[in-house]
Amino acid sequence: FKPFIYSAALEKGFTPATVVNDAPFFVPAEKTGSEDWEPKNYDGKYDGPMRVRTALAKSKNLVTVRVLQAIGPRYAQDYIARFGFDPKLHPPYLTMGLGAGSATPMQMAAAYAVFANGGYRIAPFLIARIVDGKGNVLSEAAPEIAGQNAERVIDPRNAFLMTSLLKDVITYGTGARALSLGRHDLAGKTGTTNENVDAWFCGYNAALVGIAWIGFDQPRSL
Repeated sequence: FKPFIYSAALEKGFTPATVVNDAPFFVPAEKTGSEDWEPKNYDGKYDGPMRVRTALAKSKNLVTVRVLQAIGPRYAQDYIARFGFDPKLHPPYLTMGLGAGSATPMQMAAAYAVFANGGYRIAPFLIARIVDGKGNVLSEAAPEIAGQNAERVIDPRNAFLMTSLLKDVITYGTGARALSLGRHDLAGKTGTTNENVDAWFCGYNAALVGIAWIGFDQPRSL
């Protein structure tokens, strides 16, 4: 989910070269309203000040939290609606930046397609055409097409920069194993939830988006 927070940050004046501190972050219980909150990076390490580009490639949670804090969770909640997410399922708290909301693989596919196609939101469909026994077409999908009848929801410069950032995830970041495919047109993002309950990879090139999710029907650690 991090790329959508970073896309919002680009709209707020951040650049891939903006430096943000990867350092411990703590919110006391009196501010959270429940208990202390101290998010960690996946590897438990902190690397200090780094560029946004590097932070996304290495999926640094603490940088994402600080970016979200800078742009405001309420702004981010409104912004993600551009990608087709339901804001009500992504409460405007700092935890949103770490994927605390709810999304399906189909929703993620539609959302990543916005980056892939240059900034247009398209509606996924499952059934292309229905015909009867005589070959007569009973129903046929009329999908929106990027650049024709689909709505532009982010600036093409934003989509270009996000694709550049997400290619670095594959080149030297958490998605580097995709290099084993021997190709260099891929962009994407890995994702895991607390206790390894879910594992994700959302990837794309200019023509195709693919979403992989691994988990159990009844959530439990992998």
